[in-house]
Amino acid sequence: MTHPGLDGRPPSASELTLSQIMDQHHTNLMGTVHGGRILNLIDSVAGVVAARHSDGPAVTAAIDETAFLRAVRVGDVVHVQARITWAGRSSMEVAVRCTADRWDRAVPPTVVATAHLVMVAVDEQGKPRPVPPLTLTTDDERHAFHLAEIRRKHRLALRDDLAAAAAA
Repeated sequence: MTHPGLDGRPPSASELTLSQIMDQHHTNLMGTVHGGRILNLIDSVAGVVAARHSDGPAVTAAIDETAFLRAVRVGDVVHVQARITWAGRSSMEVAVRCTADRWDRAVPPTVVATAHLVMVAVDEQGKPRPVPPLTLTTDDERHAFHLAEIRRKHRLALRDDLAAAAAA
């Protein structure tokens, strides 16, 4: 995909990890951290990563492929790691991986959630604007890009199928 006038950027140029200690204000009725709180962290970090990659505001167009793998407890330190895996004309896919470890023990982090978000760069009027292409330098980055393209094809096919079903 060509991006006239925009230099490519590697995923590492905009990746980010945010860590936060979960406390009793984050809990649900089950006594564990509310999934909505984890989604909020995921969306916030993905937004920063997309804004950094695109040099300006980006909005969430879709959150998909979200999986909650383990419960998060009060006292866990949640680490939300995000990076761009795909960039198109104005949209980007951000892959997010959440891990948790204990605040009071040196234990290995456990993966607690993963997600893929589609972010769209917008201008001052809220209209889509071009984003820099993604420069892929490692086999892992190329593999992540390929998987992101597969997810994009599935999202677009689902959108088309749902539109056709709604029109019927």
